[in-house]
Amino acid sequence: MPKTIRSIWGSTLANNKIVIKFGGGLITDKTQLKTIKAQNLDSVCEIIANVLGKGNEVIIVHGAGSFGHLEAKKWKLAAGYDENIIKEQRIAVEKVRRDMLELNKIVLDNLKKFGINSISHPPSLWANGLGPEFNGDINRFKENNSNTIHVTFGDVVDINDKREFGILSGDDLMVRICNEIPEISHCIFLLGDTEGLLTKPPNQEGAELIPIWSKGQKIIGVHEKSQDVTGGIFLKAESASIICQKIPNVWMLDGRKPERIEELIQTGNTTGTKVI
Repeated sequence: MPKTIRSIWGSTLANNKIVIKFGGGLITDKTQLKTIKAQNLDSVCEIIANVLGKGNEVIIVHGAGSFGHLEAKKWKLAAGYDENIIKEQRIAVEKVRRDMLELNKIVLDNLKKFGINSISHPPSLWANGLGPEFNGDINRFKENNSNTIHVTFGDVVDINDKREFGILSGDDLMVRICNEIPEISHCIFLLGDTEGLLTKPPNQEGAELIPIWSKGQKIIGVHEKSQDVTGGIFLKAESASIICQKIPNVWMLDGRKPERIEELIQTGNTTGTKVI
């Protein structure tokens, strides 16, 4: 492991442990069923390779995007058991799980293209329940080495009550990983359509970046309920506000400009929203 090199901002170029969330809207087109944004995914994976090459450790969580949300929305999987459509729901649960494994393989293959080996952790195989309090052993993410990174994702999981199943968000996985894995230095949410948290939704005139945000500040956002079965930007903000109680560097960045990850690690600052 190379020696730690400290910048004038007190950050480091090496020896960081970083958890990164690839937003579903960054790596897929949420309006088109099972459609990858290949250029975005390639760009992010290339930067991850650079970060690893400087002696850092990375854990990746990715969203579902159009590989999960559209089918889950159609059959109300987030709400769980519905006796009127339960037969169709159970078929949809298995389909979404297969589709998520397909998306996950695409992510792993893209990482491999840039020389990154990875271990996949499909939540349907090891997690049960919803929210940050879900049941599942996070220790699986502790074992790390310079050649292999851990990858997990939002998924349909079983629930041990009358709901039977539900959607475990990648944002909830971020909370648990960041709270339970020791010595994490950075938690980064990569967004698909904005530079960070904004004063207005990104498609509205006059929307400005909020460079520093805390939970007490109101967010004016849009939750695309037709495409998103989790909490959208509001859940990300809530998750980030929990994580920042323990992790010093919690950021929301524009995933379309992944070079900002390197800038943040090297200087301690970049264009985006720091959550405090």
